[in-house]
Amino acid sequence: MAGKRLVKRIVGPRLARRLLPTSLFGRSLLIIILPIALMQLAVTYAFFTASQDDVNSRLSDGLAGEIAAVVGLYEDTPDRLQDLAGRAQRTIGLDIAFRPGPLPTSDRTNFFRSLDRTLRERLEEHLNKPFWFDTTRYENNIDIRVAVDGGSLRFIAPRDRAFASQGPKFIAWLAGATLILTAVAVIFIRNQVRAIERLAEAANTFGRGGDISDFKPHGAREVREAAEAFLAMKDNIQRHLEQRTALLASVSHDLRTPLTRLKLELALAEPSSRCEAMKRDLLEMEHMIDEYLDFARGEGGEAMERRPLFAIVEAVAEGARRAGATITVEGDPDLSAPVRPNALRRALANLAGNAAAHADEVRITVEGRDGVVDIIVDDDGPGIAPERRAEAFKPFNRLDESRNQNEKGVGLGLAIARDVARSHGGDVALDTSPLGGLRAVITLPA
Repeated sequence: MAGKRLVKRIVGPRLARRLLPTSLFGRSLLIIILPIALMQLAVTYAFFTASQDDVNSRLSDGLAGEIAAVVGLYEDTPDRLQDLAGRAQRTIGLDIAFRPGPLPTSDRTNFFRSLDRTLRERLEEHLNKPFWFDTTRYENNIDIRVAVDGGSLRFIAPRDRAFASQGPKFIAWLAGATLILTAVAVIFIRNQVRAIERLAEAANTFGRGGDISDFKPHGAREVREAAEAFLAMKDNIQRHLEQRTALLASVSHDLRTPLTRLKLELALAEPSSRCEAMKRDLLEMEHMIDEYLDFARGEGGEAMERRPLFAIVEAVAEGARRAGATITVEGDPDLSAPVRPNALRRALANLAGNAAAHADEVRITVEGRDGVVDIIVDDDGPGIAPERRAEAFKPFNRLDESRNQNEKGVGLGLAIARDVARSHGGDVALDTSPLGGLRAVITLPA
């Protein structure tokens, strides 16, 4: 028993979460429309079960009494049916006719079953004879038949003699008012949600490094406050990035001056094994400085352009081939995406260079799927253990045990590649390559 209660507690909220709308617009509409619908159901039920049922009961009682009186007069003087029918038409609005044969056996029920039930109860109270009626055949009249000797008397009575005519009108007015109120609610909620959607769009654009200079806070007070806080945060982030870039650019510039003097001194010095080793150290130091600066600067100032990705990949592969790497490029040459070309080249160059440094064969594939484009870099090197792949994206992490000794660089290649991909609204993921080594996948929105 306790287990069943636990299952209900777990399944119930999960099912509710699956059925409820996920958007703020849908949930806001549900908050407004659901109480209105419940209120209308309650009002309609109360109207028909209380006021409307009472009125219908009184009207049906009067009609049933008149029919019973006419049936009694007919049985007393059956030869005066025509005179009785004329008098009933003039005084109480009933059309009367004699129909030979038994009563009909068909039974068509009114949509509002309570109306038929009320009329049947009143006819049973006033008549001690079999009867039949139909409230659905005619729009404005009711067909009632009472068994008499040799056949039945047919009464055609106006509908409003038995039922209050205001019920359907009341429901129509209620439904109309509901539609109008719902439309007004949709308009107002749409305007409020649009402000939140614009704020989310601005945040996504800024996260991808786009320009949001035309974004202005608007909407409800709380939404404007959130937008103003976002703009303040954006300014702080941009100021921090500018300061970091300026600092590292200054450091890089200051370091390049003595490095250049050292290179000049080594170029003029007598050739020796010691000089060659020092030249290699200087080249490595220059590469480290470039890598630090690339990681700090990024490509935030570069504009987004829709470019064919295959051409960018082929250009990166050609550069790696000139450096001695063996790289093949495959995929659809027509696939394109909005990218910052220089930033994407830097990310691909890092991945391709990293793969070429640790493997004999490298393959780059461009594929499209479900609104995104994948650029897949496969190699046949030693790879990275699955439990250490998340660690590989940390800056300055070289993973010497997993890959061959990193003789050049400071472990920023994967960090730069992921930073570039995420600035485009995508990401970089690592997996096991079909070639036996590491697979790096750059996913970009198409």
